[in-house]
Amino acid sequence: MHQAFGPQDWWPGDSPLEIIVGAVLTQNTNWANVEKAINNLKKEKVLSLKALKEINTNKLAGLIRSSGYYNIKAKRLKNIINFIFSEYRGSLKKMFSESDEELRKKLLCVNGIGRETADSIMCYAAQKKVFVVDAYTRRIFSRLGVCKKDIEYDVIQALFYKHLKNDYQLFNEYHALMVNLGKNYCKPKPLCHNCPLKGMLNGKCKLT
Repeated sequence: MHQAFGPQDWWPGDSPLEIIVGAVLTQNTNWANVEKAINNLKKEKVLSLKALKEINTNKLAGLIRSSGYYNIKAKRLKNIINFIFSEYRGSLKKMFSESDEELRKKLLCVNGIGRETADSIMCYAAQKKVFVVDAYTRRIFSRLGVCKKDIEYDVIQALFYKHLKNDYQLFNEYHALMVNLGKNYCKPKPLCHNCPLKGMLNGKCKLT
């Protein structure tokens, strides 16, 4: 995948806060819609911890409308911002200094923050040694026969921890490459004839 796609330099975002916002907004939508929402926040000069804490929730929802489920996501953004202020006095530096285990535990207690979103924040914003699992991961590895399509999040995540070196940059790049593969080749209706993995699969890929 790396030979085919090159380095991914992921996650798209100009700051850790933008990555956190993007991780919440990308739930159940594509990145193009998230970019529109983030650009709206930038234009209104509210892409800062203080501004996001102070902005009215309804106004915030209007600015992120393109991301879909905007009323729900506005509340979730408020929840994570309030969490940062209540737990870390509005300091991302303090937040990121938490141990991996403790930070993940606390993030999962924030209403609207699930495992994929929490791990995306930890991996890409906090640069923690956390492997992110998403729909692309399950689709690709179930087709390769490594796991079932409905495998539990923590179970498939453990497979990566077992077989990969415990390295933040490796986790970051590996997940980003799988997103690229899933978006462009291993789609619900896959483009197997052009897949970068085609030459090394030897018929192992099962479209089930």
